[in-house]
Amino acid sequence: MSVRAGSGESSNYFSRFYVVAGRSLAQLVRSPSHSRRAEAARRSARHILLLTAILSVAIIALMIMLDAREIALMPPRGAASLWPIRILTDFGKAAYVLWTLAGLLLVVAIVSPALRGNSRSMLLGFGTRLQFVFFAVLVPVLVGDVVKWIVGRGRPFVGGEANVFNFRHFGGTEAFASFPSGHAVTSFALAFAVSALWPQARLVMIVYAIAIALSRLVLLAHHPSDVVAGALVGLIGAMAVRYWFAARRLGFAIRHDGAIAPLPGPSLGHLKRVARGPFAP
Repeated sequence: MSVRAGSGESSNYFSRFYVVAGRSLAQLVRSPSHSRRAEAARRSARHILLLTAILSVAIIALMIMLDAREIALMPPRGAASLWPIRILTDFGKAAYVLWTLAGLLLVVAIVSPALRGNSRSMLLGFGTRLQFVFFAVLVPVLVGDVVKWIVGRGRPFVGGEANVFNFRHFGGTEAFASFPSGHAVTSFALAFAVSALWPQARLVMIVYAIAIALSRLVLLAHHPSDVVAGALVGLIGAMAVRYWFAARRLGFAIRHDGAIAPLPGPSLGHLKRVARGPFAP
């Protein structure tokens, strides 16, 4: 949403709203322009291939050696004492995360046309970062749903027994939507996206993603290999979206070695003051 105000723009709020919305969407699909995008693509591809190789081996090993054993170690499904875990796990639900991000984007879209100058630029810059986080979660979630449908792995105890190799490919039912874990996809994608923009939040986001993944195991909603697969899909999808934004000079810079780094952005405190500005007496 890094849309610059023109000197001859309309004084009508709704005209400015449509201009901001249109340009914000157009910048996402414009041709990549960064001169070092090829270096960034090669570096990202190396990291994705390495991550895929390591976690794929881990997924296979977990399926063979740990998945069945882990099920026996968990408390009974539906136990009353698990209510805190049920609350925790909802923080990794894709619908909740995406609707929250969409709501924040809507607030930026509504408020920004009422602002002028630096205040507007600051808020739109934050909007660009929100766009990145939204798509960094949405893209891997959609990919994960397709993989779930193709693989069709049964959740723990579907069929009456702890069969970790219970598959019904292209089944399309919730009972056979265990691989990969959608909550793990969402939480790891969100953790990567937030950490990519604000590295100081990395530790908190890692703890968040791991907590969500573990909650899926405790609730017997997934096998260990499912949550690792979810983490893999979430991380790869978010990395791909980060490259897409960096190649278009949106929210990220590309260094000479191809590394992608976040551009300096406004603080949350400053953004709160900016957002309050148009409504202040």
